[in-house]
Amino acid sequence: MHLSETYRRIVQCGGIVRRANETAELEACSDELLVRRVADGDTRAFELLYDRYARPVYSLACRMLGDPSEAEELLQETFLRFWQQASRFEARRGSFGSWLMSIAHNLAIDSLRARRRRPQRADFVDLTTLPWHEIDQAASAHEAAEASELRDRVRRAMAQLPEPQRLAIELAYYAGLTHSEIAAVLGEPIGTIKTRLRLGMQKLQQLLREQPAERVP
Repeated sequence: MHLSETYRRIVQCGGIVRRANETAELEACSDELLVRRVADGDTRAFELLYDRYARPVYSLACRMLGDPSEAEELLQETFLRFWQQASRFEARRGSFGSWLMSIAHNLAIDSLRARRRRPQRADFVDLTTLPWHEIDQAASAHEAAEASELRDRVRRAMAQLPEPQRLAIELAYYAGLTHSEIAAVLGEPIGTIKTRLRLGMQKLQQLLREQPAERVP
């Protein structure tokens, strides 16, 4: 997860502003303040936010795309978009972490659609009512078709969840973050994150029950 490539692309897209070394002061700043400084061209503030959020963004991208090299590219593209759109961030509408992860999620979805691919896994939680498992390479064509149909159903159901619930589920079960890490990324109390996960999974189960399963030949 290298920052240098993002810098190269930022320079190509319009240059950067260098500021005096204010590392100690900046490290104590909130995300919101750092974003405002990024909007003014402060690359050190950009570096600090990259250090704070590169791991969850990369983890989410890697789990959704199933390819580390593509996830690396998506990570760079996410932060390039952030650099270009920092002035559009509105703290009143949610945390910076949530906003950034939404950018990454949308880029991953665009990539999957463009390549007509699907996420490699669907192991959100260990619910016995849902057959979350990876398909063995030796599985029959029928089993593989059933698994593909299940992934499509999960994808459609996930798209219907409220964004806060969907994002919490993706960070937990795509990116593999703990409740505490999700709370830190999204700037929310851990109790709120647990509630979103619980309600989101309940809603997901309901949507899957309501979706008619397609007949697999």
